Amino acid sequence: MSCCMKSQYHRFLVFLSILLMLTWVVSCSGKSGKMKETASTAPLSLNEEISLKLIKIISPEENKSIKLHQPVNVVLAPGNKTDLPDSVAVYFNSKYVSTVKSAPWTLSIPASLTITTGRKSLKVTAFKGGKTQNSITRFIIVFSDIVPAKNGYKVIRTYPHSRDAFTQGLVFDKGVLLEGTGQETGSTLREVELETGKVIRQHNLDDALFGEGIALLHDRIYQITWKNKVGFVYNKSDFKLINKVYYATEGWGLTTMNDKLVMSDGTNILYFYEPEMFTVISKIEVYDNEKKVDQLNELEYIKGEIWANIWMTDLIARIDPSSGKVLAYINLKDLLPKVDRDAETDVLNGIAYDSSTGRIFVTGKKWPKLFEIKITE
Repeated sequence: MSCCMKSQYHRFLVFLSILLMLTWVVSCSGKSGKMKETASTAPLSLNEEISLKLIKIISPEENKSIKLHQPVNVVLAPGNKTDLPDSVAVYFNSKYVSTVKSAPWTLSIPASLTITTGRKSLKVTAFKGGKTQNSITRFIIVFSDIVPAKNGYKVIRTYPHSRDAFTQGLVFDKGVLLEGTGQETGSTLREVELETGKVIRQHNLDDALFGEGIALLHDRIYQITWKNKVGFVYNKSDFKLINKVYYATEGWGLTTMNDKLVMSDGTNILYFYEPEMFTVISKIEVYDNEKKVDQLNELEYIKGEIWANIWMTDLIARIDPSSGKVLAYINLKDLLPKVDRDAETDVLNGIAYDSSTGRIFVTGKKWPKLFEIKITE
């Protein structure tokens, strides 16, 4: 074989070896014409993504429970040992707390910030080179720091009440009751004579509306509706409609607190409204020492507390409006005797307060009686 032929033969063997190697790689990939994806190109898991960030939260754990006025110890850690953040800003319930710039990467949320009950956010934001690199948010649940008192009742006097009144709101005003009633095709606003239960004046809502709580502020009556997200403002003197108000939630209970209106929506949240534009200016989440207290219904402001019927129970919660904690539960079990109940008798609902004498009135939906009660310890 000539030298030229040997050279050509050698090049052919090299080409054949390369071709065989490529064929082996393709066959091992599991797919014709494609290399199998390596671990470096696969999507990162959530834990792997977090580990690549500059900062992580060691404690507190998600949904950690604390009590009112209890500090929270926060322990952070760099995402890796070689790439440290320049600084980490810490926020609690959207309020700036402090900035951490070096080890041990710890700080304390002071007790002066855990002053309201509810689900609060803990957010940490890491910075590097003057830019935000990553933020992490966890939640902390703040419970009441007291065990609610247990109150009973004593009936002082009983008054007639219309059985057709599906009571949703109740207000005492200068010797008479203002009452809002609900149900489809039967919602009303009424002025009722306390002594006799006689309806003095009545305004009927449109059949499409389900009436809910009412409140009196100066010379205006406010009445909200259940799912329609619209409320009405009337002149107290003649029930003439003078305005409509709108809101984003369901409407359940309503009361007046100083120059604000307070509304419930069936959850554990109470909303504080500015009455002219009906805009939310603040809100609280209601908790006792063990749980959130939802199904808050009819409301009444009494001596610095918000009292709320808890729907489908015989309980009234006495709520501290500054913190959201439940101060006491009033158990009105057996208030309406069995002999006065029929197939249409519904749940306890309706609280009214006579601020001039301290009298407290309660009733229920389609109850034939309204009661003046005294709270017992």
